[in-house]
Amino acid sequence: MAAALSDLTLLASGKVREIYETSPGELLIVASDRISTYDVVHPTPISGKGAVLTGLSAFWFEHTRDLVANHMVSVTERVPEPARGRGMLVRRLEMLPVEAVVRGYITGSGWKDYQATGSVSGIELPSGLRESDRLPEPLYTPSTKADVGHDEAIDFEGTVALIGDRAMAERVRDVALEVYAHAAEHARERGIILADTKFEFGLDHGGVLTIGDELCTPDSSRFWPADGYEAGHGQPSFDKQFVRDWASGTGWDRNPPAPAIPDEVVAATRQKYAEAYERITGAPLDDWLRRTGAA
Repeated sequence: MAAALSDLTLLASGKVREIYETSPGELLIVASDRISTYDVVHPTPISGKGAVLTGLSAFWFEHTRDLVANHMVSVTERVPEPARGRGMLVRRLEMLPVEAVVRGYITGSGWKDYQATGSVSGIELPSGLRESDRLPEPLYTPSTKADVGHDEAIDFEGTVALIGDRAMAERVRDVALEVYAHAAEHARERGIILADTKFEFGLDHGGVLTIGDELCTPDSSRFWPADGYEAGHGQPSFDKQFVRDWASGTGWDRNPPAPAIPDEVVAATRQKYAEAYERITGAPLDDWLRRTGAA
């Protein structure tokens, strides 16, 4: 029988997730319904968001396990009842100090970098690209993992310095590009463009490169509807960019405290997250809740 959450040691509480120790080699990661923009958590939760993040991560871990090892152990066995649907039992990893960002389209901070320098993370790009254009090939544009404040973009040599092992840095880059290509193809077949995403990698007890944290969720990725895609401007999205856009329009200065989110924005955001799950997995979100005993 799984222990209650109150019986477990809370190791960390982040913007979105709590991490508990269940044994020396395993952790329980529980995704909450909290939502953050610009690294600040809003006081208003998005009901069902945690289930979407955990359900989509589980889907992708299962579908990419032939490409790279992952940390998932179980979403049912030994997951405490209060965390069902939102909790995942995982293997403990020694996490690498790099965010492995892959971009298939030019948008967000990459677009701003390109406008200013003609390149992204030091990678020179053709002139004349428009916002949201598909890139000639996906780019690996890593960043630091900041404990406080914002992550900072770095070039590949920066990852070599942070990881301290060129061969491992090359492996991280190559696997990130391979997983992105696989996920982007799957998503496109289901009417979603995976514009960009970020991965986190670690090493297991045997030193094997392993993907951890979350995988291709609306919090770690930009999802665009393929049927409405048109380069030259920003795109509607299935991810938290919808909330970012709302927050930007409030006049908020991006410093704590974040503003409360109106009911209509909450409802639309919840619908977008659920639709992203259902399009990508081909199954209703309620099926995931029943499978994990959350419903």
